[in-house]
Amino acid sequence: MRRIIAAAGALSLTVVALTACATPSSSASASCARDVSASSALDLVDISDTPVGTKPTVALSAPVHVDGLSARDTVAGDGRAITSDAQDVVFDLTVIDGSSGAPIAASGYTGQLSEVYPLDSWEATFPGLVDALHCATEGSRVVMALGPDEVTADTRARFGMAEDATTVVVLDLQKVYLAAADGAQQFNDRAGMPSVVVAPDGRPGILIPDNDPPSDLAVEVLKKGDGEEVTGDVPVRVHYTGVTWADEKVFDSTWGRGAQPMTLDETIPGFAEALRGQTVGSQILVVIPPDQGYGDTAQGSIPADSTLVFVVDILGLDAAS
Repeated sequence: MRRIIAAAGALSLTVVALTACATPSSSASASCARDVSASSALDLVDISDTPVGTKPTVALSAPVHVDGLSARDTVAGDGRAITSDAQDVVFDLTVIDGSSGAPIAASGYTGQLSEVYPLDSWEATFPGLVDALHCATEGSRVVMALGPDEVTADTRARFGMAEDATTVVVLDLQKVYLAAADGAQQFNDRAGMPSVVVAPDGRPGILIPDNDPPSDLAVEVLKKGDGEEVTGDVPVRVHYTGVTWADEKVFDSTWGRGAQPMTLDETIPGFAEALRGQTVGSQILVVIPPDQGYGDTAQGSIPADSTLVFVVDILGLDAAS
């Protein structure tokens, strides 16, 4: 049987099921339409022809002014698209004062891909930057001009920019993590296992059956991704939801607070064993007996001797530290 149940009919069945939100799933990547407005003001931005990920020289041939947001892909990558503001991304950027042409800030351009941020973390400083990257693809170089309302007043003041100044940003989008597992659904027929409900944004809810839990570690692949293999050599970035079998209560979930990097040798044995050998894009259902979880020791809201159930979306592998 398929363990994944359509959210429309199942979310009302149990308190374990999680509420859907409007953020689109990464499965929309193939149909994501890049639709940004590129004004003639961007023609005033001169960018040296360096490879994406290598710091470009940026100069303005005249003052740049826009009232809103203008953006253009000077290089269009062929990698994964940004389909959710909550996706984790890696990028380098160069920031210029559009009025004076003076450089304001630039990232390190180290090429190490180690600075991973959820895209929406930039809402507090450069909200227009977040909008400019909707449906942008990994490997792209994006030039954008951000009007006064597209950069927060505190940010402009910190950089010593005028209230009506335009901010020019040249951004190299080097890595885009999945928003949710996007692999092919798999067939599973083991009796007595939990079922999973999936909301439109990919977040899961878990339905616990009435029978006793399995006594050994049980792993089912619900979606099989075609990405890199999880070996434990580098951290794996995941979304997960965990419930206890006995009381069917969610004790932890990354959904709503951001995907997390996991180092396999620093997590509980059953979780590590379930992830090892899986592939990016996969979603797995894991039932972890107490002896491979927290054993006879209570852990926060998790009672001692608890069987744990996780649904894990494998979103990508982090760069080696």
